[in-house]
Amino acid sequence: MSTNIVVPELGESVVEARVAKWLKKPGDSVSAGEPLVELETEKIDLEVSADRAGVLANIKHQEGADVKVGEVLAVLEESTNGSGKAAQVPKVPEVPKVPKVPKVPEVQGAQGAKGAADKKATPTAKNVAKAHDVKLDAVESSSGRVTKQDVLKAAAPAPAQAKAPAPEAPQAPQAPKAPQAPKAPQAPGSSERSERRERMTKRRATIARRLVEAQHTAAMLTTFNEVDMSAVMALRERRKEAFTKKHGVGVGIASFFVKAAIGALKAFPQINAEIQGDEIVFKNYYDIGMAVGAEGGLVVPVIRDADRLSFAGIELSIRDFAKRAQDGSLTLDDLKGGTFTITNGGVFGSLMSTPILNPPQVGILGLHKIADRAVAVNGQVVIRPMMYVALSYDHRIVDGREAVQFLVKIKDYIEDPAWMLLEG
Repeated sequence: MSTNIVVPELGESVVEARVAKWLKKPGDSVSAGEPLVELETEKIDLEVSADRAGVLANIKHQEGADVKVGEVLAVLEESTNGSGKAAQVPKVPEVPKVPKVPKVPEVQGAQGAKGAADKKATPTAKNVAKAHDVKLDAVESSSGRVTKQDVLKAAAPAPAQAKAPAPEAPQAPQAPKAPQAPKAPQAPGSSERSERRERMTKRRATIARRLVEAQHTAAMLTTFNEVDMSAVMALRERRKEAFTKKHGVGVGIASFFVKAAIGALKAFPQINAEIQGDEIVFKNYYDIGMAVGAEGGLVVPVIRDADRLSFAGIELSIRDFAKRAQDGSLTLDDLKGGTFTITNGGVFGSLMSTPILNPPQVGILGLHKIADRAVAVNGQVVIRPMMYVALSYDHRIVDGREAVQFLVKIKDYIEDPAWMLLEG
């Protein structure tokens, strides 16, 4: 009986995948649950496994092919032996071993018996002697036993004696050579002017498409502000040891901004909304996407109900997402949805940037590098750790006034974290 191996459901809004790698080839026996092929989607990579045991009869789509949900990838044939049980792959009969020929005892010669030499040599010396084709009984020992150094010394070629140079015979005068035409000068680095073509991965192609769509379908604007990070950094310094000891994770910058963003979203609910047709859908829950740079491209895993999590819960979620983004173990459920996104270019050294919306969301907060700058405080010039923050927003439902006030709210929370506790 034949069974079709098909492209499974790939998750929300994902309808196409690419065959990345076949793990089996036609004719291979397959166990139930054994992975057959790796698929690459715009969000994650996943394996498709066999539903039952059998033999992979043929492959319908080779590596590199784009396939849609429900398409047949391969055909699995049932392999039975007539009794209903899966047939066993016949084993190749073992070649009978040739009996060993007994060694003929060696005659001790004038140079001594081999056994005597073995007793005087270290195991390493024996291996080195064998490799350099040196007879151990001819090696002089420097310490009672023949060592590796003794063997290497014996194996070294004797220095050749310098011979007096033979007088050279007088040479006949040569005819003058005809002058050669000068070569045309080459452009510097011309030998390195090469190109290579590489097909986009599904994820990179999707990122490219969605970023262009975001700019074509939304009235996107960006507003900026700067935040004094002194209070947060001092709080982290005071509490980091006790926090880590209690929760098993350090307290980072991101969790403060997640908490601050939730407070600001509650004050400006239209930034936690989306447009569906001619309606605005306001979300009364806070699923915060955290943009993470992975090897295959940017991914945005989502912290569900982030408003219900403690600082420790947020930190543990962020650390888990970062780890799984690197080892490729994020699932489609990790990437679904999201009502608002935070991206931190500061970890790569970015001082200021304009983040692009993650549709259908209408707001994204961009964090940047913390740098010491001279600022005016109470009429005095002081040095403070400052960060530029950016909010990109969809001007169709978010006015400039709300966007600016949203960032000011973020600034207030970060510069005086006690406000986050007082306002819940």
